[in-house]
Amino acid sequence: MIVLVDYNLIGYIVLLQGTLAAEGWLDLLSIRFMTLEEAGLAADSSDRIIGSFAQSNQMLLLTANRNAKGEDSLEQTIREQGTSTTLPVITIGKRSFSRSVRSSNY
Repeated sequence: MIVLVDYNLIGYIVLLQGTLAAEGWLDLLSIRFMTLEEAGLAADSSDRIIGSFAQSNQMLLLTANRNAKGEDSLEQTIREQGTSTTLPVITIGKRSFSRSVRSSNY
């Protein structure tokens, strides 16, 4: 499974990978995290481009900064392009995520 990581979460991926490894998830699942840059996408790409890219390449999208504003928003893209086979978008709330980084028991 490939997880496309939005630009605003790059610094947290090391922590997430460490947690997944420590909990044994990486022994059970093949998970690869890919940054927008590694995927050939610019950090300022529209939500539509990033969401469509993730779906067309069978990737989960991990984000904390996409919105529902405008015709190129992630919300609008999901509404227009979503089907029963569309992979999920994982959105981490900024407040919750900040708390979890400070406390490994969260």
